[in-house]
Amino acid sequence: MQAKLKALMANVGQVIRGKDDAIRMATVCLLSRGHLLIEDVPGVGKTSLAAALANSLSCSFQRVQLTSDLLPSDLLGTMIYDPVSQQFQLKAGPLFHHIVLADEINRTTPRTQSALLEAMNEGQVTLDSRTYALPRPFMVLATQNPAEFAGTFPLPESQLDRFLMRISLGYPDRAAELEVVTGTSLPEELEPVMMAEEVVEMQTRTEKVRVEASLVDYILDIVSATRNSTAVSLGASPRGAKSLYRAAQALALLEGYDYVLPRHIKELAVPVLAHRLILAAPAGGLAHTRRSEEVLRALLEEVAVPL
Repeated sequence: MQAKLKALMANVGQVIRGKDDAIRMATVCLLSRGHLLIEDVPGVGKTSLAAALANSLSCSFQRVQLTSDLLPSDLLGTMIYDPVSQQFQLKAGPLFHHIVLADEINRTTPRTQSALLEAMNEGQVTLDSRTYALPRPFMVLATQNPAEFAGTFPLPESQLDRFLMRISLGYPDRAAELEVVTGTSLPEELEPVMMAEEVVEMQTRTEKVRVEASLVDYILDIVSATRNSTAVSLGASPRGAKSLYRAAQALALLEGYDYVLPRHIKELAVPVLAHRLILAAPAGGLAHTRRSEEVLRALLEEVAVPL
């Protein structure tokens, strides 16, 4: 299993140069049965990271470019009348794939954004009073650009809370950017290194990683600190605490442990919780992202770490 996970990250690393931490967090998100929001300025590889992860798995993959005229049915699908059977049949939409890349999610309307809620939270879709299960594994990888506001619809807090993690890539170092610019050493196409059944098995193994009671208290102390801080008007939800718990299990498994360490929780607190906070002095775009991360890092230093 460790060899498979290393091969997965190395495969993605063939395309996303110099961003090992981002690849690691994306893998943690996959193991946690979570969904990933990649937020950064244009042209740094957000879409490439999502596509590389999907192409490294032998799973069905669908990319959707979200625009202001996209309707919920364009994601979910629609019911079509079949004259032969004289019944309505489901014509499945893009969400009926293992890996879904929702590109520029903040460029579509709130109505269409909300179509993702049930799929992301329950792993199912309801159409015409009937419920349809989505394939396993199921993961939404969404990208958004926080620097441009014209024609965008910011994700509401309820939608943000469905994402297990938010990460950013930043600019690459000079050596990595040289490879990107010249195209040297970049593969034309990635080969899958892991089957869908293997991903599901690893997700099941992740849930069995041991978390001591003192570390559960540590997670709750961190979440409580976000709710009691004067810099935060609305702290992390119970879903945020559960997400941090699951992500810590996944990071431990990724590193070869069958138990969680305090450093796993501390390392993941910012990417898992920062996007769930509503600050007392709100800002916009990248300023809000950076400010919420700074507030959370300061709170982490105040919470006692279990020995």
